[in-house]
Amino acid sequence: MKLLRTIRLDPSDTFVFEKAAEPGEWAVPGSFVFWQQDISALEGRARSAFRAGFLGVASLGWSTLAQIVETDEGGRDAAVETLARHLVQSFAAPDMETARRAAGEEVAYAASLCEHPADTLVALHRVFEDGAIRETFRTLRPRNGPKPLRVFSFLEADEEEAPDERIDLAGLAQGAHKGTVE
Repeated sequence: MKLLRTIRLDPSDTFVFEKAAEPGEWAVPGSFVFWQQDISALEGRARSAFRAGFLGVASLGWSTLAQIVETDEGGRDAAVETLARHLVQSFAAPDMETARRAAGEEVAYAASLCEHPADTLVALHRVFEDGAIRETFRTLRPRNGPKPLRVFSFLEADEEEAPDERIDLAGLAQGAHKGTVE
């Protein structure tokens, strides 16, 4: 079985959305978040979330992209249970049983988007027209199949392990004018 996970290819989600999803969370389209809102009144970051955000199930944050990943029933059940708790706590679902059914439908909808190969990225675009929210999805994947592993890759480092790097941009700019960089 396949589901969607949030992915962050660059830091842009952290300033595009009011709350960015953490990379690797289970993801659903999340249009239900906007059902009781006046879509025409959305501005700024809330409008960005409406137009192009996948909802991270754990944080209720937003992600521009989701990645199709393989999982098992345990992964699906965890996504449903986490979303159900949020539906009760943050969206006034009347009880956990009702919330589980709704969360199950939302996770099943997300799974229906996963008919492409694992690691395919999915983007979404939402509009409000004729009194309804309409979603379109597109997939992004490398041409000619997956790319080979590169010699260099980027790893996330804990703060304690991160090297202390400081770049003096002004100094670099001055060195560029003199033809040297120190």
